[in-house]
Amino acid sequence: VDTGEDLRKTCAASTAFIGAGGVPGTLTLVITNGDALPPDAYPSITIAVDNKDLPAGKSVAATFGDDKGRVTAKLHSDGAVNGRLSWTVDNQAKTSLALLRVMRRASALDVSFGDAPVGSISMDGFTKAYRSLGASCGFPTADVAP
Repeated sequence: VDTGEDLRKTCAASTAFIGAGGVPGTLTLVITNGDALPPDAYPSITIAVDNKDLPAGKSVAATFGDDKGRVTAKLHSDGAVNGRLSWTVDNQAKTSLALLRVMRRASALDVSFGDAPVGSISMDGFTKAYRSLGASCGFPTADVAP
């Protein structure tokens, strides 16, 4: 029976971390195969963390990186995810690609929102997880994880 509905697959990869001040958090990449796919657009990047002292709003400045380099991005804070406040990177292809490449390169991703440290998030397994997202949702990964 053809219901006329589009069948879409949502693909996600997530890692948990303990942030500044010992508060738990998650970093999650999400994309659906109905979205624009790489290289036109990249998975959304969301951080959820139990830290109500972090800046919130529609245009939060954030820095992601390690000792080899940093990427700045704008975030918008969303409602709570599983009881945690969440922030999503404004998904601009050029910025998202640069951020994903830093995530691939870094052993730990240092994250801050404004002047407030969020935490240092382990990137162990990032390349494998990103390739798995590509395989599951049907997009090439060579520009991020060759």
